[in-house]
Formats: sequence, C-alpha cells, structure tokens
Amino acid sequence: MEVIRSWIHRPFQITDASCVGEARRYCARAVQDWDWSEVDAGRLSLVVTELGTNLLRHAVQGELWIAIKNAALEVEIIALDKGPGIADVQRAIQDGVSTGSGSPGTGLGAIRRLANDFSIHSSGAGTLCLARVRPAAQGPLAPPRLGAVSLAAPGETVCGDAWAVAFDGDKVSLVVADGLGHGPHAAVAANAALDVFASNPFASLQALLNDAHAGLQATRGAALLVLQMDDTSGLQYAGAGNVMGRVISGVSDKSLMTQHGTVGVQVRRPDVASIEVPAHAVTVVHSDGIASRWKADSLVPLLQRDPALIAAALLWQHTRGRDDATVVVVKQGE
Repeated sequence: MEVIRSWIHRPFQITDASCVGEARRYCARAVQDWDWSEVDAGRLSLVVTELGTNLLRHAVQGELWIAIKNAALEVEIIALDKGPGIADVQRAIQDGVSTGSGSPGTGLGAIRRLANDFSIHSSGAGTLCLARVRPAAQGPLAPPRLGAVSLAAPGETVCGDAWAVAFDGDKVSLVVADGLGHGPHAAVAANAALDVFASNPFASLQALLNDAHAGLQATRGAALLVLQMDDTSGLQYAGAGNVMGRVISGVSDKSLMTQHGTVGVQVRRPDVASIEVPAHAVTVVHSDGIASRWKADSLVPLLQRDPALIAAALLWQHTRGRDDATVVVVKQGE
C-alpha cells in the first residue's frame, strides 16, 4: 500500500526577468540537500528558465506554480498563461524549434527532452505546460494516476487545505480537508484529518469520519470529503462541509454531494453514498477555493492527459482568488 500526502505549489508571477531568476533559485535551494548530481540540478535549472522565459516573452498573465515533492525527490513545474495560445503545438515542441531568441535552450523541445515528464495543452484561452524533473537514475515511471494542485490563500505562507491518497492495487482511498478559514490554524486542522486518514486509509468511511471528528476537536475544524473506489464496486463517498467532488467523462458528469457541518465541531452521523464510475472517467475533488459551478466541458479535452494538467486547468480557470484552493484528480487504473 502506498500513501501520498499533499504537496503545495508556490506561485511565481512572471512579470520581469528577475521573477524567472527567483523561481530558479527557489528550486536550486530546494534540491541542494537531495544529493542530486550537477547534471540533474542543471536540467532543473534549464527547465525552469525556459518555461519562465517563454512566459515572459509570449504570455499574458503568466505564472509558474512549483511543487517540491520531498518524498519523491521530484520538482513539478506548471507554467500557465492567458495568452492567445500556440498555433501549432506539435511543431513548437520539436527539439530545435525555439520559442524566442536569446534563451539558454531551444524552447519547448528542450523542456520536453530535459524533463522526466512533459505535457502541454494550448487553446485560445491560453497555454498550460507541465514538467517534472527527477534524478535521471530513477528511470521512467508508469503514467501517473494522481494529479493535485494546492495554492495557499493570498498573503499566506501555509495552505489551510490538505489532501492524501492511498493506493492498494486497484483500490483507491482519498481525503481532501479544508481547515476552517485559512492560515496556520486552518493548516493544523486539515493536517490532523490527514493523520487520522493515514493511520488506516481503507477503514470504513463511517469509521474514518467518526475518527476524524474526534481527532479534530482540539482544532478549529474542517470541511472534509473522503471517498473510496476500485475497479469492481464503483465509488463510495461521505463528508461534511463544502469540499466538493465530480466524476466526469466524455459522456457523463456526476456530482458528489455531502452533508452540512464541520468535522471536529458539529456533524451528523455520516451518510455514505455510492455511484457507478463510467469507463475512462476521472474523479475530481476540490475545496471551496474553486467556484463550484464550473462546466465539465472545459476539461473534456484534457481527460486523457496527465491528471496534474487537469487539476491545474481547473484551478487556473475557476479559482476564487481569495482563499486556499486545492484540486485533486484521480484516474482509474488502466
């Protein structure tokens, strides 16, 4: 069984060249104790510089979101903008095709070659580009089933949202917690929910919620959604508060509705609901930092892509911009 706990993305608004340098130095400091080789550290530096330089030269409202994944010794960089899009993506990602003169590499082709994982989506609403860098010695990994993006509320250094996912064969258990308010006290509540979950992630949903309610009573409390699914029995879920879920595919869109209340403060006896999961669907769970009335159609072109790209697109397009914001996306096993 594998349990993965939440990481946080730090946003960098790319308004001038110094912002690119700040993002590059942030990554360099993060990996300096990871015993990376100079070659791997250099690859990371080039990927961040190329993505940031592209935003600076070609983007509108460009940002880099960077997650330092200590457990995996991995850095995830997501570049987002609201520019005109790339007219010919397939040509742009060919090695040797530069996105502009004077950059240290050769544009998106260099990023695709240097990064361990690479994915891009571009439309008239802008471009999203995802790159992950790990030590080359780790070798290739299986296509990810999990993607997540969390951003702290503006002005905060910690995120009051937290999430965790457990994988055990074809079984998946997921929790997303949104601590009441934002800032350090909200983070304490959200992470207390993760501690309960991590102790026994495949316990019954009733037991998980009851234990979380008891475990959060010394905190300000949290909204919570927990779900479990596998390839044979579909999806079961329960929770309280305004953490929301959707199961979407190209032909269906099902919402996961939970009861009112705050775990750790006041909550009724847990109600467990279940739904069938269509083939090739993705499960999306998000905190109320995301506007609830988003249209699934906007994500359909991304359903076969890296789940982190789906999570980033939803947050980028529908964040409220004034609270912690989290999106977690889980794909079915192939």
